[in-house]
Amino acid sequence: MSKQTQIRRKTVRDIASAKGGDPLVVLTAYDAPTAEILDPHCDVLLVGDSVGMVVHGLDTPVAVTMDMMILHGQAVMRGSSQAFVVVDMPFGSYETNADQAFLNAARIMKETGCQAVKLESGAYAAHQISHLVERGVPVMGHVGLRPQAVNVTGGFRAQGRNEDERARVMKEAKAAEEAGAFAIVVEGVAEDLAEEITKAVSCPTIGIGASAACDGQVLVTQDMLGVFDWVPKFVRKYADFRTDIGKAVEAYAADVRARRFPGAAETYKLTKQ
Repeated sequence: MSKQTQIRRKTVRDIASAKGGDPLVVLTAYDAPTAEILDPHCDVLLVGDSVGMVVHGLDTPVAVTMDMMILHGQAVMRGSSQAFVVVDMPFGSYETNADQAFLNAARIMKETGCQAVKLESGAYAAHQISHLVERGVPVMGHVGLRPQAVNVTGGFRAQGRNEDERARVMKEAKAAEEAGAFAIVVEGVAEDLAEEITKAVSCPTIGIGASAACDGQVLVTQDMLGVFDWVPKFVRKYADFRTDIGKAVEAYAADVRARRFPGAAETYKLTKQ
């Protein structure tokens, strides 16, 4: 029996039907080995434009390119077999008009094999979402704190702290749902607003810094694993990779300098004839 018939990858219907049920488990992934580790435990793997900061050392995701997203999307698809894979559309790839959005979304799906794309759902985005869905591209929306808009908002600041912001975020969430988004990421908003949005839309909400009121949760994997020395308030560290990796490298360096590595077990010997 082929691998394809043994393992069924989750579909957009599986994700959309999770509304009000068991919370969706979502983590970011940018490479094949990590995707392989995460795959058995996650409903969705998000190839986020956060890759620009997490992997490439950028200050914001604004400089992330289509080629970068496609490269990392291909790697995640190779490493996963059952999770639903969503690839972020980078800044500048969908805002101009619906045709631009479709051409870039189609390229991402063709070249990676992913199941859906995600775009930040500003006031302009409903038309793009509808245009994509009508043409066979499943779309995940994203409201609240929108990282691609940091140059307008003045940084990575929580949204919905006053009535005008709350009304705008709610309007954008409803517009994304009505346009056909199968799920919506809700980032960096107060618990009560996240709860209101979750009740107001028929598709699942996936929270990040938006409380347990949402239909699922997503975190940047490296944040959750403790790779960095600082994480946002909404992150819970489940490991301390930064310390563990540092200790491992320190031990390796000491062994190399003392000529304890490589030892007999790691050294090839001439085979006797």
